Amino acid sequence: MKQWMVYLFALFLVGCASNGVSDERAHNSAKIHTELAASYFERGQYSVALQELGAAMQADDEYAPSYNVRGLVRMKLHEDAEADKDFRRALKLDPQSASAHNNYGWFLCQRGRPKDSISHFLDALKDPLYNTPDMAYANAGVCAIKADDLVAAESYLERALILHPGMPEAQVGLAELNYAKGDYAMAKVHLMRFMQVYDALAPEQLWLAVRIERKVGNRNAAESYALQLRKRFPESREAQLLQAGE
Repeated sequence: MKQWMVYLFALFLVGCASNGVSDERAHNSAKIHTELAASYFERGQYSVALQELGAAMQADDEYAPSYNVRGLVRMKLHEDAEADKDFRRALKLDPQSASAHNNYGWFLCQRGRPKDSISHFLDALKDPLYNTPDMAYANAGVCAIKADDLVAAESYLERALILHPGMPEAQVGLAELNYAKGDYAMAKVHLMRFMQVYDALAPEQLWLAVRIERKVGNRNAAESYALQLRKRFPESREAQLLQAGE
């Protein structure tokens, strides 16, 4: 009997070791597929990214980063309900994930919930190993402007620039902030600093440029930016605001 019990125990140990190796392989497979998905996402290949994420989740359906990346893909595809679920799932699996907090915060801000977004950026900043705290501060600043908290916005944006001097995302945030405060000359200064790095402006930045140039009385520049906005992004919310004469 004693020999039989030892044999069973030995089988149990082998089984545990086997499960451990299997779990590690599943985890590594999910990690590789998720990293591939992130690369495809950055290149705008969203369908391929989703295929890789499907493979990642099939390998390990509790690998938090895969849900974080899928949230970004679905956000880009405007599948907002699904994106929201993915970000919340990522945070449930890994509540301390700075990346997931930052991404979910940006999602909430972009979808009309800027006040709800700030706490997520601040949660991201609690991680001392987070490698892009400047981006979390810049995002918090931009979203605080949307939430009409200009004092907090200025503090966040200044912190971003301390961590990353000349940071373009903080510069465009300060352009928005100074426009909101009525300092249009300084708003233009910060926007020009942003444009030294990014000359291909997004709809939000083109619309800001139109409004700044109107306020400083430069009609030709304002019309040039307006023309770019109408031609490059005719379906954008900003082009619709321009068309409405706002």
